[in-house]
Amino acid sequence: MGRCCFYTVGTLSLLLLVTSVTLLVARVFQKAVDQTIEKNVVLRNGSETFNSWKNPPLPVYSQFYFFNVTNPEEILRGETPRLEEVGPYTYRELRNKADIEFGDNGTISAVSNKAYVFERNQSVGDAKTDLIRTLNIPALTAMQLAQLHILRELIEALLKAYQQKLFVTHTVDELLWGYKDEILSLINIFKPDISPYFGLFYGKNGTNDGDYVFLTGEDNYLNFSKIVEWNGKTSVYITFSDFESVRGLPALRYKVPAEILANTSDNAGFCIPEGNCLGSGVLNVSICKNGAPIVMSFPHFYQADEKFVSAIDGMHPNKDYHETFVDINPLTGVILRAAKRFQINVYVRKLDEFSETGNIRTLVFPVMYINESVLIDQETASRLKSVINTALIITNIPYIVMALGVFFGLIFTWLACRGQGSLDEGTADERAPLIRT
Repeated sequence: MGRCCFYTVGTLSLLLLVTSVTLLVARVFQKAVDQTIEKNVVLRNGSETFNSWKNPPLPVYSQFYFFNVTNPEEILRGETPRLEEVGPYTYRELRNKADIEFGDNGTISAVSNKAYVFERNQSVGDAKTDLIRTLNIPALTAMQLAQLHILRELIEALLKAYQQKLFVTHTVDELLWGYKDEILSLINIFKPDISPYFGLFYGKNGTNDGDYVFLTGEDNYLNFSKIVEWNGKTSVYITFSDFESVRGLPALRYKVPAEILANTSDNAGFCIPEGNCLGSGVLNVSICKNGAPIVMSFPHFYQADEKFVSAIDGMHPNKDYHETFVDINPLTGVILRAAKRFQINVYVRKLDEFSETGNIRTLVFPVMYINESVLIDQETASRLKSVINTALIITNIPYIVMALGVFFGLIFTWLACRGQGSLDEGTADERAPLIRT
């Protein structure tokens, strides 16, 4: 009986160890989990994931922060600008995708419709009544056109006739969504491609923001819904930064690297005119904005050259508040949390032909920044956590089998050692002398 038990334990241990190694090498359970996740995650017409992608259930919020100018007269005398951050003014984004077409190469194209709804209880004030003093961007745009365009004399006359100032005061709502500007209205008569309305996000509320191409995840489910192209242009890349936890779920944090806005040859196309590069951390996008002297950066010149921060009183760059990032669950590829943060600035300098600029310094002048964020809700996180825990149990089955094999192996070793000791000592009859006297 003892010998039978001994061999049974040994055989069971060996069988369990061989089985566990086979399961690990063949990735049987991991493949089963991957196939199940892929079935539920890949964008296929009519699937639950597709419907959620088409009409996102999670709320996305855009928080707008403005820089109110507190010393306009001193700035015109050449002193350092003092700016006061005012915000947030929070809007909930209503998103959906339309004109959806599936490609043959694992891609799907669509336009993304977006509308903004003001959330008063999440804002510091009322966007329709709160006033902000900032740069007169339409006038600065006109000045910029005057240097390069045959309308120079007309623009100079208009600026004087309408007594345009370098700084103006408007409501938050007007600055964001648009107001009719006198100068732009007259320029529009001679240059129809210049809109008579100005707003930092004019024409962006209740419209689509262009054509997108996404990956369906067919080739790799971790890439589902990844943007590969927007209006024919490639997207900004992100790099791994750190390990995070979001509502108890493991996440990999990816961020937009500083190199995106670095003063390198890759960004030479944004040096307008050619060779006139402003420095690292800012990007001159005037060529994309009908000549308006707009410069993009991260909020408060985060990761920009120190000269931009020190030139403005009121800049306090902080990684926690001003970094753009996305937290992705490594098992499912689901975005758990994300924040897109960027700042709109204006390149301003003294123009001798325009007295409106006074003796202002040459500056990259902050106007406002936006924090567009999304966070997985607790209910969805709980469901996802249940799925992940189940997947972890299934994928760990080979290790559980291996642990049992090791356990029975230890029992086998113990039985072998005990059996050897018994064999050495022998029984009482075996130890008795063969010949008794």
